[in-house]
Amino acid sequence: MDEVLEGIAQAGRAGERVALATIIATRGSSPRGPGSRLLLWPDGRLIGTVGGGCGEAEVIRTARDVLDDGVPRLVEVDLTADAAADEGMVCGGIMEVFVEPLA
Repeated sequence: MDEVLEGIAQAGRAGERVALATIIATRGSSPRGPGSRLLLWPDGRLIGTVGGGCGEAEVIRTARDVLDDGVPRLVEVDLTADAAADEGMVCGGIMEVFVEPLA
């Protein structure tokens, strides 16, 4: 079993709330592909990755919002030239990430 699935199972056994972020689509170059996942607990623990850097930070902020209100969200992470260049990234694509609460 991969580490994210094991984290979901552990959270479920412990009765903990978590947010699951999954890349559902990419356009252009991105650090991770569809199916890549990140699991976040309210205390900040996380397992997995959706690519790191400012794009992942945006997904983590959204995951915190999802944990707060329980409303799933679709996040578009823009890694295109201007946005990426400001952060020193070389990717240049767009990722769509679905973030959902799990109880």
